[in-house]
Amino acid sequence: MSGWAVGDMPTLTSYLADPRPAVRLRAVMAAGTSPSVDDLELLVEQCAVEPDLQVREMLTWALIRLPAAVVVPRLLRELDRPEAQARSQALHTLSKTHETAVYPQVVALLGDDDPGVVRTAWRAAVVLVPSGSEESLARMLAVQLGQGDRETQLALSRALVGLGAGVVSPVLAGAASHRSEAVRAHASATEELLRDPDAGSALALERARREVALGRTRAAKG
Repeated sequence: MSGWAVGDMPTLTSYLADPRPAVRLRAVMAAGTSPSVDDLELLVEQCAVEPDLQVREMLTWALIRLPAAVVVPRLLRELDRPEAQARSQALHTLSKTHETAVYPQVVALLGDDDPGVVRTAWRAAVVLVPSGSEESLARMLAVQLGQGDRETQLALSRALVGLGAGVVSPVLAGAASHRSEAVRAHASATEELLRDPDAGSALALERARREVALGRTRAAKG
């Protein structure tokens, strides 16, 4: 039985419909504190429409407090929804379950039409990649080097770095000789981030672009 009162008392449904983020946040926190499978549908549905980032994070927390056996299959269904936020939030929550069995479904969204979903898929894939598949994932991610805006490129760099130097360095070395200046610059910026995690800013990407333009990369020298 859900921990939410019935009758004349407000329900989880009514709290989640409240226009005040603080009210919705407290409601989701209460649901997660006393987890009940009865709340699963409401929590998942709210993920698709919740406008507040903090509330969405609390929704993820509340969902992973429920048994994985019921949560994971329900989240996988969200990956087929037309709403980008539903797909993105499901990916984010799946990454918190650490269920590597869902990796194939996560990888399938690396080619999603929505940039935000793709960025979330990158992060989730790095978390959920099974042992032995890291190099394959690194190659799949590297195909996206040089594409997108600064935020997208930084997100990809961080995802690649998350796979570890031993996996990523050979891929970046190959990208350093790519014919595209944008790819070479992005690979150079990712190498810098690999050496110094604190360098993960738009400034690092700009610096790498300048160095590529000035012929200071290994590819330009060779």
